[in-house]
Amino acid sequence: MSYPFVKGHGTENDFVLLPDRDGSVHGDLSSSRVRALCDRRAGIGGDGVIRVIRTAAVPGLPASGAEWFMDYRNADGSLSEMCGNGIRVLARHLVDAGLAPAGDLLIATRDGDKAVHVDGAAITVDLGAPTVLGATTIRVGERSWQAQHVSTGNPHAVAFVDDLADAGALVVEPGFDPAEYPDGVNVEFVVRRGPRHVAMRVHERGSGETRSCGTGACAVMVASAVADGVGPGSTYRVDVPGGELSVTWTEGDRLLLTGPAVLVAEGQTDL
Repeated sequence: MSYPFVKGHGTENDFVLLPDRDGSVHGDLSSSRVRALCDRRAGIGGDGVIRVIRTAAVPGLPASGAEWFMDYRNADGSLSEMCGNGIRVLARHLVDAGLAPAGDLLIATRDGDKAVHVDGAAITVDLGAPTVLGATTIRVGERSWQAQHVSTGNPHAVAFVDDLADAGALVVEPGFDPAEYPDGVNVEFVVRRGPRHVAMRVHERGSGETRSCGTGACAVMVASAVADGVGPGSTYRVDVPGGELSVTWTEGDRLLLTGPAVLVAEGQTDL
């Protein structure tokens, strides 16, 4: 079976998009197909797969005011609640394909409906209110760090380090407390670059180290703002290996993630 695909990225966090408007093309979308598509040597290559499907075609979804659903899968085929870079790439595709107007749109996710604003090259997504939880511990090899547990739709452990190289190659998943994170965790390593300016590396559950993580950048911003004593009402620049993101924690306790989203290829595949 041959079917269409679109390839895109947000600050080099890249995804394979599968247009499947009525859900008739991919069925349940097996984890083996996701892994094949994300394979960087034998497939198209990506940190995850996004099935582009109408909410009405997805059984069991809660009531939603959004026409489109982001059916997101990690590179290993596992499901994920949200993807801050991925939803911006999906929005870019919907607008460029004429499936949604530029400006304000609503996209359903496993973490609820998300408001997205497309303004030229910049795309902003409202990820809702963060949840700041307790301290936890993460480990890489023989080293360990105290980390801040933050939920931004996905679970995160944010550790401040002296140097981003301290995390090593990040080939192996960092150690964490499985009782605290029964479904796994995204781990961010952070250094300060200046006032309200930080840089990060991330190991994403199910995908490994990636060039960027949108919900991770938001978690990093929240952990930094809490540590700096500024909290809501602040904006931070977050540098990632693949570029730069802006995160605002509003006075109304909402996280606004702004950054680019670029489509780079489209075609047909039989993977």
